[in-house]
Amino acid sequence: MKKYCLALDLVDDAAMIAEYEKYHEKIRPEIAESITSAGISGMEIYRIGNRLFMIMETDDDFSFERKAEMDTNNPKVQEWENLMWKYQQALPMAKPGEKWLFMNKIFDLKQQ
Repeated sequence: MKKYCLALDLVDDAAMIAEYEKYHEKIRPEIAESITSAGISGMEIYRIGNRLFMIMETDDDFSFERKAEMDTNNPKVQEWENLMWKYQQALPMAKPGEKWLFMNKIFDLKQQ
């Protein structure tokens, strides 16, 4: 199993943040299917202020490139991503078109 941690900001508007969270109370079944069929076995999103933090657990053969290709070819995922982008904003250090950015692990108690 692999673990990835990613970050993204939301538009800093309380009403929009509430709407975003409402969408995530129970995501659309086709979106859940697209996540699990790509080899993602666990996904959690946390929020503080307008900053999001995602933890993804994946199968060993998971590939972000394969997931991106699957998403590009799935109209329901494209619809979802376009809707979510209304609420999301790139981190200040993101390149044009980047959404979720990988976080670097800087500490692991198990390795002490």
